[in-house]
Amino acid sequence: MPLPYPFKPLVAASALALLLIGQALAEAPGGALRGTGDLGVVIERASGSVALVDTSRREVLRHVEGFGDLSHASVKFTRDARYAFVFGRDGGLTKLDLLTGEIAGRIIQGGNSIGGAISQDGRFVAVGNYEPGGVKVFDTETMELVIDVPATYEKSDGSSAQAKVVGVVDVPGNMFVFSLFEAGEIWTLDMSQDEPELSKFRDVGSMPYDALITPNGRYYIAGLFGEDGMALLDLWHPESGVQRILPDYGQGEERLPVYKMPHLEGWAMAGDRAFFPAVGRNEVLVADTTDWSLTHRIGVHGQPIFVMSRPDERQVWVTFAHPLNDKVQVIDTQTLEVIETLEPGESILHKEFTPRGEHIWISARDSNQVVVYDTRTFEELARLPAESPSGIFFTHRAHQIGL
Repeated sequence: MPLPYPFKPLVAASALALLLIGQALAEAPGGALRGTGDLGVVIERASGSVALVDTSRREVLRHVEGFGDLSHASVKFTRDARYAFVFGRDGGLTKLDLLTGEIAGRIIQGGNSIGGAISQDGRFVAVGNYEPGGVKVFDTETMELVIDVPATYEKSDGSSAQAKVVGVVDVPGNMFVFSLFEAGEIWTLDMSQDEPELSKFRDVGSMPYDALITPNGRYYIAGLFGEDGMALLDLWHPESGVQRILPDYGQGEERLPVYKMPHLEGWAMAGDRAFFPAVGRNEVLVADTTDWSLTHRIGVHGQPIFVMSRPDERQVWVTFAHPLNDKVQVIDTQTLEVIETLEPGESILHKEFTPRGEHIWISARDSNQVVVYDTRTFEELARLPAESPSGIFFTHRAHQIGL
């Protein structure tokens, strides 16, 4: 009986092979179907690949290649936690299917991108670009361009230029918020209507280098590299403009050489306290979130890069910049004291808590390992192989504001 359409055995064999690979990843041991809630992605910066991991079994499922330059990369998950969007240093935006372990789409959308966000309704993915600057928003299903927002600003001499965009986050109401590094501005992009609406807040401070959004989506806080202090935008009351918080926390002290810009993403909130890395100082700053005043300074091992609170907010874990990047310190959020110092390996930077915080995964980049600890006992639970691992991202982020 003739086939109703031309049949190509080679194409069919390739499709079958992909189906079997996808089925193997989608199935948990014993043949049961696998959900995505246990999955995560580890960036392997040296090889332009990612490690797809199972967070409950503490194992690497597969190494996936083809993501381009991942020397600085971040990941966002779609609303259904089926796909991960990987933002690469080469301007690549790559869509990874977590169940099949295959790349579902890839475009080069700019010259140098370092992050982005996915909208509240899951329809849009926004990418912040260093080169040429600006934000591009794409459809998460088709990866087609929806809107291109150049980060054009006016310089002091009256000429215009493009700014690097940093600190792109999603906020409730299908909005994106981001900062313009050279311009010293914060912009909001409202994607809730057919016609996107852009709002600009100028003169927020010198060189906003990164930003966070509080877990409830109310406060957008940008760190300032060009001066002590931070810029805060209350998104419940944007008409009040941008407020400067923690001004002059250096108190005239000379900064240490800054080997790496600290990161604010990841939240370090605990009750009515917020924990921030101090730029150019071996300190973690503590602010009272009722009025955003500086209340404490915690001396730590080196210049903090990532300051992250455990999901139950009882601990804050800190990693450090080169050359003191061989340790991780744990701060008790009640006593504000360092209660543990760990040495997972060489070149420690990125970390990620499991959804309820019982474990933490830490990248030991130059040891080519990801190390897993019990956060209650500080016992080492596993060491997983990875090629120069950096960022670690678990799928529970799909359901949290700003992550």
